[in-house]
Amino acid sequence: MRRSDLHTRTAQAAAARVMKEYSTSFSLAARLLPAPVRTHITSIYALVRVADEVVDGAFEGSTPGQRIAELDALEERVRGAAEREFSADAYVHAFSWSARRVGIGPAQWEPFFDSMRADADPQPHGAASLRKYVHGSAEVVGEMCLLAFHDGAPVPAAHREELVTGARALGSAFQTVNFLRDLREDSVELGRAYLRATTREPLTDEQKSLILADIRADLLTARTVIPLLPRSVQPAVRLAHDLFAELADVLEATASTTIARTRVRVPPRRKVALAATAVRRRGLPAMVQR
Repeated sequence: MRRSDLHTRTAQAAAARVMKEYSTSFSLAARLLPAPVRTHITSIYALVRVADEVVDGAFEGSTPGQRIAELDALEERVRGAAEREFSADAYVHAFSWSARRVGIGPAQWEPFFDSMRADADPQPHGAASLRKYVHGSAEVVGEMCLLAFHDGAPVPAAHREELVTGARALGSAFQTVNFLRDLREDSVELGRAYLRATTREPLTDEQKSLILADIRADLLTARTVIPLLPRSVQPAVRLAHDLFAELADVLEATASTTIARTRVRVPPRRKVALAATAVRRRGLPAMVQR
């Protein structure tokens, strides 16, 4: 094996480890992907997660300026690796290897890093700034995954607009679910108020209902385009969708005061049941998958 191939394979293994350690839901869904696509998805996830960790507490004792400088340096490594097809940073190398092959570029990673910098020094969000934040933190990640699902082949022009809209909607739904799930950590530990004017403002049942309505609308938009994806990735995407739809159900059944104190979860047994359903549907024609 060439040294360059060994380096790439080792970097990809490190990226896959990040997903395994951080997310049981995404790890479960990723198992249903074809191996080449799974490599792209785990490499995307690892870079996104590592950048997120810079602002979510892994850089202990850091100032906003230090966190922003770290993000700037990480983005510059991504840019350089995309040009050179090499990085000594394992996560950056794995991401850039996939990015070059599936067509991920500055149009996706620049908005993402802009949103991460907003988290490094959190300020109250208005409607416009929150939309911009969600686009960078989640919607463009959905676009990255859409490109990865096609594994270097062009996204079909006839359905490109629908697929991009669906990918962005699924990313937005994931992000907004996590806004509710992480309400206590974001407000108490990180000083962020995504869904409220201030970190001290309580979440009301009416606010929760409106937020969940937006989540369900995004999930529906995403669900309608799943049959347009390559058939080999549909079970995994459907499982990820269904896991977050289940989280939305749990959040709806949980009092707002409880959400403000506790991070809700889907029980492991229910995750396994949803995964089993996705596996049973593998190979069925898209028109009969529900």
